[in-house]
Amino acid sequence: MSAPARVNTPAPTAAGPAAEPTPDARPESTSPGWTLLGVTVVVGLAATVDYLDSHVPLWSEGTWLGGIAGSIEFPVYAIALGFVANALLSALGVIDRLSAAFRTEFFIKTGLVLLGSTVNINVIVSAAAPAIIQALLMISTVFLFTWWIAGLLRVEPHLKALLATALSICGVSAAVAAAGAVNAKREQLAYTAGLVVVFALPSIFLLPWLAALLGLSAPVAGAWIGGNIDTTAAVTAAGAVAGEDVLEFAAIVKMTQNALIGFVAVGLSLWFTLRVDRRDADGTAASATRPGWREVWQRFPKFVLGFIAASVLVSAIAAAAPGLVADESSWLSTGLASAKALQTLFFTLAFVSIGLEFRVGALREAGWKPVLVFLAGTVCNLVAGLLYAQALFGWVFGGLF
Repeated sequence: MSAPARVNTPAPTAAGPAAEPTPDARPESTSPGWTLLGVTVVVGLAATVDYLDSHVPLWSEGTWLGGIAGSIEFPVYAIALGFVANALLSALGVIDRLSAAFRTEFFIKTGLVLLGSTVNINVIVSAAAPAIIQALLMISTVFLFTWWIAGLLRVEPHLKALLATALSICGVSAAVAAAGAVNAKREQLAYTAGLVVVFALPSIFLLPWLAALLGLSAPVAGAWIGGNIDTTAAVTAAGAVAGEDVLEFAAIVKMTQNALIGFVAVGLSLWFTLRVDRRDADGTAASATRPGWREVWQRFPKFVLGFIAASVLVSAIAAAAPGLVADESSWLSTGLASAKALQTLFFTLAFVSIGLEFRVGALREAGWKPVLVFLAGTVCNLVAGLLYAQALFGWVFGGLF
């Protein structure tokens, strides 16, 4: 069976036209009525996610579930509801007609641009030395290790890029950025997103417990949590479990890693455009498929420019008028709060769409190798993260905190 359609469709190049859609790719409806119905489904599921996210902790208060319900983040509800709706709509035979509304890539990239407004460069610079050094070391170590172990297990290159990026930076958001950069399959993205959620949930409770057991200081514990857990929301939850002083350092370290999404996406885009996607099916270099810079630009993840612009703009305003940030009633604070709410909305729409686009057949096709790669990368992340956090926030720069 031929491979399913990927997140992006390559543009025509000098070497020839883009490949035709594969037979098993889900057709997108051209009927406005079905598309509108699909949008209604996606938005309705997102509204349900918001309702569950705010009400489940209240409903479960005082029960065995109450202890963890408050730490379950909205992507869990969104992906789970997406899976349930996927099964129901597939059983009804209408999911293909609605699929034009499942715009995972658009939703997540819009959310990532809005995420840029929360990355305050001034805050990162204030903790520059340890946070930036750790971010660079962690991303390099975990990315290269995961890439290497995935290569040993012969994981498909595009899936390998998603796994390595998700583990080394910030989970689903980074995976989607990588998916757009390397032209990965929708199913590969859904697979990776599922792994991120499954591994992130236990970490919310495991890492604070281990940090207390090891007697780590607040800066070291925060740096370890912020550098390890793959989603920003889960980092916030784990930091809250460990304490406010730990959360402060966890947020700074995670924010610093988030700021590097764009650089990794650009690097992957160049690598896959110039090297990986130029190879024939047998792995040998294709002779007449040298891409020009026009194709590189077409493949360039342009949301990165929006991410950087939003971050620079907000950081410049915050530096010029710090009182606006401190005043919660100022237009800047109100605007940032609105951007944060919109970011959550678009991420929710994206995670719902991930569940709706997922195919069970993708699990059989990928097998257990990606799970083993993710597990190995997670162990590497834990060990390297603890060593780097202790060295930088405990020994080298410990006197600053």
